[in-house]
Amino acid sequence: MLHAHTVADVRRAEALAMAGLPDGALMQRAAAGLATAITDLLGGAYGHRVLLLVGSGDNGGDALWAGARLARRGARVEALLLSERIHEEGLAAFRASGGLATDVLDDLGDGQEVLVDGIVGIGGRPGLRPDAVAALERFAGVPVVAVDVPSGVDVDTGRLAGPHVTADLTVTFGTHKVAHLADPASLACGALHLVELDLEPHLVHADPALEALQPDDVRALLPRPSVDAQKYTRGVVGVRAGSGTYPGAALLAVSGANTGLVGMVRYVGPEQVADTVRAAHPEVVGDGRVQAWVVGPGGGDDAGDMLVEARADGAPVVVDADALRHVDGPVPGWVLTPHAGELAALLGVERAAVEAAPLEHAREAARRWDCVVLLKGHHTLVADPSGRVRVTTTGVPWLATAGAGDVLSGLVGALLAAGLEPYDAASVGSWLHGAAATEAADGGPLTASRVAVQIPRVVREVLAGLGGSTP
Repeated sequence: MLHAHTVADVRRAEALAMAGLPDGALMQRAAAGLATAITDLLGGAYGHRVLLLVGSGDNGGDALWAGARLARRGARVEALLLSERIHEEGLAAFRASGGLATDVLDDLGDGQEVLVDGIVGIGGRPGLRPDAVAALERFAGVPVVAVDVPSGVDVDTGRLAGPHVTADLTVTFGTHKVAHLADPASLACGALHLVELDLEPHLVHADPALEALQPDDVRALLPRPSVDAQKYTRGVVGVRAGSGTYPGAALLAVSGANTGLVGMVRYVGPEQVADTVRAAHPEVVGDGRVQAWVVGPGGGDDAGDMLVEARADGAPVVVDADALRHVDGPVPGWVLTPHAGELAALLGVERAAVEAAPLEHAREAARRWDCVVLLKGHHTLVADPSGRVRVTTTGVPWLATAGAGDVLSGLVGALLAAGLEPYDAASVGSWLHGAAATEAADGGPLTASRVAVQIPRVVREVLAGLGGSTP
C-alpha cells in the first residue's frame, strides 16, 4: 500500500529519524537523491545548465546542496535567492562548489535547461509571492523539478489557491504527501520520484491521510473461486439500468459486471434493452436473488423506480448516474459513484467547489450518507464514513470517454456481490478499471467497451504477479 501523510506526521517522523543521525544527514540524503534525479532528467551533469529558485527553509537548503553536487560534476548552476533568509550552510557549500548566486532576476541570462523549485517547503502557505511568480514567468517553458512538492500548493488538502509551480517532475522525500495524490494539486506534480529517507518506521503509528492500492494489495483482495465453487456461491450481481433512450448504458454496465468475477449476472430493465444485452451477453439472465445491485446508468426517468425496486431486496447497491438523484438519506453498505457535477448536486454546492477540493467533498458525502463514495476524476477517490480515503493512480486521460463510468459501476457491483466490503470493492474496482484502460489504450484513444473487454486480462496479470501501478 502506498501511503500519503500530512505535514504534521512527516515533521514528527523527521524529528524522530534525525534524533539518531548526525546533524544534516537527512538533508544530505535528500540532496543526493535530488541531484541524481536532475542528472537523470538531463542525461548527465557536465556542461548542462541548471537554475535553482531558492526560498527560505529546508527545501531551499535541499536545492542548494543538490546544486553544489551538480556543480562539482561539471554543471553550470545558478541560484536565484528569493528570500532574505537562506539556508546558510547550503549556500556556502553551493558557492564553494562553483555555483553562482544572486538575488537579482535580471542578472540571470538565458539557456537554462531545468529549473529547480526550492521556493516554498511543505510547511508553506498556498500561493506564491510576486518575485517568485516573476521568476517563473521569465523562464516559462523550461522544465521544472519541484523539491518535495510544487511550491504554492496546499500540501495537506490538495487545494490550489493562487499562483503555484507546475512541475514536470517532483522529487519527494521519505514518504508521499497528500498533495502528490489528491487533485487538483496532483496535476501540478508531474511525474513523482520518491527518495527514501527511512521515515516509515517512524510513521507506523500515524494513520495515513490517503492510501493508494498497489498490485500486491489488489492481488490480496481479489475474490477467487474455491475448489468447490458453483455459480451461486461465487456471487450474483444484478443490474437495473438502461432505457429506450440510453440502451447502451445498460449494455456497458452489464459488460463491466460480466467479466468473470462473479458466478452470475442478472439484468432487469426494458424488454427491448434486455434483448440487446442478451444478444451481447447470452449468459446473462433475468430477475432473481442477488448479492448486490447496480442501479442507474441510462435509467433516465425510471431510475427512481429502479432504485426503489432494488432497495426492497435488502442487498447492497451501487448507485450511479440518474439514480444518484434519488438517494434521500443514509444508505450504509452502499456505494455511490458520482462525478464532480453529480456530487455537487448531492451536496447542494457548485461543481467548481467540488473540483477545487474533491478530497474534502468526498469525505463529507461519505459521512453524510453513511456509505462509501467513489468520486470519479483524474485521481478517483474512494471515501468511507470513517474518513478513510483511497486514491486511484491507475488510468490514462483517454479514460474520460462516454460510458466508462457505466463499466466501472458494473465492475464495482460484481466485486461487491463476490464478497468484498464496499470500501474494498470500490477501490479495487477503480484500480482495475484504470489499469484496464491503460492497457486497452496502449498509448492511444479507447472506448468504454474496450475497457470492459480488457478487465479479465488485467485480473489474470495481477493474479500472476505481473503488471503494476505507480503514481
